[in-house]
Amino acid sequence: MDVSARWDNACRASLFGSFSLSGPDGAHIPISSNKARALLAMLCVAPQEAMERDHVSKLLWPGRFQAQARASLRQCLLILDRALEPQNITMLEPSHTMLAIEPSIVRSDFEELIEALNDLRIQEACSLLATIGNKPLLDQMDFGDQFRAWLKIQRKHVEGQLQIAVSRALVALDRDGDMDGHAQLSEAWLACGRADARHWDGKIRIAVLPFEQRDAVGGPFFLAEGVVEELVSRLSGVSALAVVARASVASVANSGRTIPALASALNVSHLVEGSVDRFPDSIRITLRLLDGPTGVQIWSHRYDGTLEGAMKSRPHIGANIIAGLCKAIGVEAHTRAARTMTASREAYSLYLQGRALTYRAIGDGVLDKAIELLEQALELDPDFAECWTALAEAHVNTIVFTPQLDRVERSQRMADCAARAIELDSRQGHAHSMRGIHEWTLGNPLGALDHAYEAYRLEPNNADVTARLGSFLLYIGHTQAALPYVEEAIEQDPVYGRNFAMLCAAHFNLENYDAALAAGQRMIDLGMPGMWLAVIEAALGDNEKAVETYFRQRLLMNSVILPPAGLAPMDDDARDAYWTIASRGICSGMEDDRAIYCQILDGLHLAMPDPCDASIALPAIWMGHAELVMKLYRKQIHPANMLGLMSLWTDVDPIRQTRLHPSFLSFADDIGLVAAWEKYGWPDLFPRSSHID
Repeated sequence: MDVSARWDNACRASLFGSFSLSGPDGAHIPISSNKARALLAMLCVAPQEAMERDHVSKLLWPGRFQAQARASLRQCLLILDRALEPQNITMLEPSHTMLAIEPSIVRSDFEELIEALNDLRIQEACSLLATIGNKPLLDQMDFGDQFRAWLKIQRKHVEGQLQIAVSRALVALDRDGDMDGHAQLSEAWLACGRADARHWDGKIRIAVLPFEQRDAVGGPFFLAEGVVEELVSRLSGVSALAVVARASVASVANSGRTIPALASALNVSHLVEGSVDRFPDSIRITLRLLDGPTGVQIWSHRYDGTLEGAMKSRPHIGANIIAGLCKAIGVEAHTRAARTMTASREAYSLYLQGRALTYRAIGDGVLDKAIELLEQALELDPDFAECWTALAEAHVNTIVFTPQLDRVERSQRMADCAARAIELDSRQGHAHSMRGIHEWTLGNPLGALDHAYEAYRLEPNNADVTARLGSFLLYIGHTQAALPYVEEAIEQDPVYGRNFAMLCAAHFNLENYDAALAAGQRMIDLGMPGMWLAVIEAALGDNEKAVETYFRQRLLMNSVILPPAGLAPMDDDARDAYWTIASRGICSGMEDDRAIYCQILDGLHLAMPDPCDASIALPAIWMGHAELVMKLYRKQIHPANMLGLMSLWTDVDPIRQTRLHPSFLSFADDIGLVAAWEKYGWPDLFPRSSHID
């Protein structure tokens, strides 16, 4: 087997099927403890990444106290040291808090396969594919629910990386005219049974990184932002490409990762990076197309000219750049027509500034400033359709991410902006999604779904559009129909925590508890509040852990979790006291705790400036406080509390008490759900014969 020289003195780990380890000489290295084997296997799956000791302990010894689990982990490390001692190697890099493996000391069959595909060593790649066949990653390892959930995520990530590597290799072989190699690899890939048709229908995944901007003039200049936006829009229109949404790219772009690490995090095969330079009398735009797994540049382009020339020739320049990118990747550059933007340089600059702040969303005054800039742009060009859509989105983010007492009024302004965008340009799918949000505030879920489906028809590659269609289906109880859209939104936007909240709720509704736990943990990893995870832990009977998980989220107060509108932030003592009551009321499983917190929520509903705030609505749903849930949502559904509706459809106590309440169908009729069901079908949990008395 033609393995790279860098592996000559490395041990070899077999990750597919039953885990095994062999030395540089090929001799099997026995490891007596199953937990020690599992520990080594976990580290070999992602040798570039360290794992927290406490996290490993919880995965391998879930039923033990922390001190006991840590002691067991230390014992496993000693077992591994003894097993590796005859090889005269030190493979592990333990620290007080982290565990890692030295990547140059061990190679895995997964790494060998990825490297062979990257180097187009087709014979070797086909041989490895034949060897691993359809064997699952780390087969026959099972240490409980938490380990299974962790392993499910690792398997999905590995399969995604294989899909990318094979797709990229096939494109390269086709571009090079190697039809024999192309046929051989295609046959081997299909024969091993790992091809996943769900990965965006075989599309090549690509992400556009934020461009560097260098300015020798000074003053407002946002061309780099404009170039990135134009590229994302144009590439999204190429049928053979799947472009990762900017929210996910922004969350990892400044993390200090290498290009291969960024590609892995975003699950892409290609990345575009570049820079924009402004000189006193000219500009320069430089683009580079990079191979994700290796970081190697495979194409570049440079534009030199004036800013005015770039603005006037934007469609022509954009078409040439996209044609060059697509040719380098090996796909046809058939794309939709360029968007109708604006001829006003000043309006475009203000639009870009407003869009940049809208993406940031959270921060004191950020969204207010975004709205101000976008409104200034529209004063200069009232027919700027994209800017009307951007202004609508800024209003949505203001409603959801900042405390507001005029949410319904702002929702109406958002809907008016979206309607104007559609009037100017009928292709504005995202604007339809936002009009759908406002339909919920009007008690018209049917109209909301109509807009969401139209938005998806117009912009199926827009992650926000896909996510909103999935969420609307969750709200009306169509979880099975929603799940594919939620998963697709995650494919489009893989590191955006909001999407994992929907995935968590969907799997919980469908009783896929391990997957729900994994999605809930992923939310926390991405910085989202983890109350959903706590609710699932409580439903599964792990009440003590659930209380701890819920209570821990108080640390996000005043940052990710903001105080309700009209209320000042709590001091630490008051915050901790409230969260103690809340965590026990929702997660302890004790009826007395639940009753106390239900009474508190009743009081807050009467006393708070926004009686329908999400901080009341979500706990009421999770505790099955049916009377308050129905009173609250009858009074007002708005963009900040509607996400609670997706949790109504979990068939576990006490949550289902709302759905099973004698007045629930009457309530559903009052808020427009029945009308939506009559057109789109009754909820998964309802028999078709259900009717209003």
